[in-house]
Amino acid sequence: MNPKLGLGFILLLLLCYSIESKCRKGCDLALASYYVWQDANLTFIAEVMQSSILKSSDFDTILRYNPQLPSKDSLSSLIRINIPFPCDCIEGQFLGHFFNFNVRSQNTYTVVADTYYAKLTTIPSLMYFNNYSEFNIPDNGKLNVSVNCSCGDSSVSKDYGLFMTYPLQPNDTLNSIANQTNVTQELLQRYNVGFNFSRGTGVVYIPTKDADGSYRPLKSRNSRWSYCWHKYSSSSCGTVVGITGSNTPVNATGSQGLAGITVDKSVEFSYEELAKATDDFSFANKIGEGGFGTVYYAELRGEKAAIKKMDVQDSKEFFAELKVLTHVHHLNLVRLIGYCVEGSLFVVYEYIENGNLSQHLRGSGKDPLTWSTRVQIALDSARGLEYIHEHTVPVYIHRDIKSANILIDKNFRGKVADFGLAKLTKVGSASLLTRLVGTFGYMSPEYAQYGDVSPKLDVFAFGVVLYELISAKEAIVKANDSSAESRGLIALFENVLNQPDPGEDLRKLVDPRLGEDYPLDSVRKVTQLAKACTHENPQMRPSMRSIVVALMTLSSSTEDWDVGSFYENKALVNLMSGR
Repeated sequence: MNPKLGLGFILLLLLCYSIESKCRKGCDLALASYYVWQDANLTFIAEVMQSSILKSSDFDTILRYNPQLPSKDSLSSLIRINIPFPCDCIEGQFLGHFFNFNVRSQNTYTVVADTYYAKLTTIPSLMYFNNYSEFNIPDNGKLNVSVNCSCGDSSVSKDYGLFMTYPLQPNDTLNSIANQTNVTQELLQRYNVGFNFSRGTGVVYIPTKDADGSYRPLKSRNSRWSYCWHKYSSSSCGTVVGITGSNTPVNATGSQGLAGITVDKSVEFSYEELAKATDDFSFANKIGEGGFGTVYYAELRGEKAAIKKMDVQDSKEFFAELKVLTHVHHLNLVRLIGYCVEGSLFVVYEYIENGNLSQHLRGSGKDPLTWSTRVQIALDSARGLEYIHEHTVPVYIHRDIKSANILIDKNFRGKVADFGLAKLTKVGSASLLTRLVGTFGYMSPEYAQYGDVSPKLDVFAFGVVLYELISAKEAIVKANDSSAESRGLIALFENVLNQPDPGEDLRKLVDPRLGEDYPLDSVRKVTQLAKACTHENPQMRPSMRSIVVALMTLSSSTEDWDVGSFYENKALVNLMSGR
């Protein structure tokens, strides 16, 4: 087993929909519901699922748990069979078992997870527990394959102590699974509270019969089992801790703690408390809504808070936010207060009084931001991004930088928010997602075309935000005429910047609400910085560290900005100097 453990480890497994946490002891047996793919045979299945219970050629054990199979040679495709395996408590963190897989020629994580292990494991799990990239898995190598399991829950019933790990297929429903397994719908829901059985993905746990045809009773164990996000058996919520570069968890005061998600009992939240603080999540308390949830204002134990309520289907984004915000702490990043996983998914943040930057640039009823305030907000945001890009271990990439995700506090200072799409990615690696994420108008060309992910993706989006700060226009500018044509804000500025003397036309792009109350030289320098950030070639874009230095200098003095003193990149020096 790969020994990389810590909060990131636990959150990743939570993301895989199938974890029990904080275990003390496993159980000697669990069953994996293996969906037999086309042309699979028992020899191959026994080989990839071999363990201390099942040897690679032990067909009798498989047949004992599958009385519907008359012989090892009678296996049909597109059916489910039960495979026994030990359910271990791994490092005191989750219930599961690690299988060793011998890599075949040109295997990928997708093939291993979705076909060879019939979705009993996931691609993110394989990526985490193995040191190979998706496109560099060596032939004849070995992979650690984690499969999660359950040992029962005495709070539900003591009659069931043997459970099946059941990966959902697209045509599965609660009713069809109940009919197939002879388990009531009510019992299935009690063991998998809040889980959508019709979603077609993820794993559920089903009480099942032993080889003798009877249910095993739950053995008495000195431990308390709690399921993952679709279990929600706990009625309480709490704050979480971060981890250091060595995966050692620390709380806000820096003291050492247990690995994984740690609940601080002094600031514990319940669903009832969140509901009460938001007047049962009333419309009057609603302060925002985005792609992954609705945000409500609340006052919790004397502190103003913003509560994001998310659907269980958004668990990936939920745990991405927890993974980042429990790891990073910075003045220019929104602060996490706590979370809740009861019924829905809730993330509780500090309340930021003045909304987001997009609202200030384009919203009605807002006084225009002064130029110096805009430069300060840009600097604040750049500092937050520099921190996650260069000063955290591991390094994170936000992937959804835009004016709507930069919050403005009561002192008109900026804080980067909404880390639901953030991820840890090696520089230059291709995205392992099956779909692009982010916001149109802010995506870098290498990401939109090839899925390449690096910190320069955030730099590109930040450049668009700089253009927004100058013009107050949206990233995609709609034409003024009756046509449906629109153009990117980048193209709008580049048409001006490519002129021999862009000064007058540049003034026309400045937010008219500023009037004449801005230094054109300062605007020109921010424009050149934005142009450098949005360079088509990611290698030619500055780092966030360089951007911070530039904005610090501009913020402190708009009269004398010696660009050459601060940049090692010759192309950037030329751009910033207007050459």
